Amino acid sequence: YYSFLALSGEKFQGMCALYAFMRVTDDLGDEPGESQEEREASLHRWQSELQRLATERLDSHPVWPALHETIKRFGVPIEFLSSVIDGVRMDLHPVEMGTFPELERYCYHVAGVVGFCCLRIWGTNSPEADRLAVDCGLAFQLTNILRDLKEDSGLGRVYLPAEDLERFGYSKRELQEGIRGESFRELMRFEVGRAREYYQSAEGLEAHLADDSKPVLRTMLRIYRGILDEIERRDYDVFSGRIRLSAWAKSQIVMSELVRSRWRW
Repeated sequence: YYSFLALSGEKFQGMCALYAFMRVTDDLGDEPGESQEEREASLHRWQSELQRLATERLDSHPVWPALHETIKRFGVPIEFLSSVIDGVRMDLHPVEMGTFPELERYCYHVAGVVGFCCLRIWGTNSPEADRLAVDCGLAFQLTNILRDLKEDSGLGRVYLPAEDLERFGYSKRELQEGIRGESFRELMRFEVGRAREYYQSAEGLEAHLADDSKPVLRTMLRIYRGILDEIERRDYDVFSGRIRLSAWAKSQIVMSELVRSRWRW
């Protein structure tokens, strides 16, 4: 949410509503103490209510009124939001990705379509911007995957493609046991490098945005890139504790981008 501080007025409210929806959706898929069937039922009810939101205002959850207003104001398509729920539903089962294209498809649902929604709120709608938004979402999701390797593997979710593990001689068992030898470091160097390529592509998205929306994109890119930098600084040790930027570091990024936007440098 720190990056949203670079926005003002209706766009800020729209982004808050969008990410509140994302947070609730993600929580429904990971609800502690619930069975897989119960989580599936919760997501089904959530998706059904979302479909109703296209034509009526709902008050059954605090997120719905704000999201309804965001959909009306910015023309965010319901199918984009529904696709996010489909992506979270994929996580209800043990996850293993065989190839990178499989991982790309997953990331499209949980991150790429979120980028489409953001573009509508930011006031941009073009095929090229959509393509770059997919790259941006992929960069963010790859960063999340690398950061959360320990937590996800404990839940039976291995997002790193099997073809990558095989290429660098690193096994699923080693991942689950948190073994961090040279093969793991080589694997992580490769994955971090891949993520950085998508960040570089995502930089082109700024040219498609209105001036008042550029700071939020730059802020998000810097915060997520900062996580990658920290992963590298720790020599790829993502097993000892969750890697994150401090609130102070994120607030400094927000302030610097607001100043940059103000003075156009």
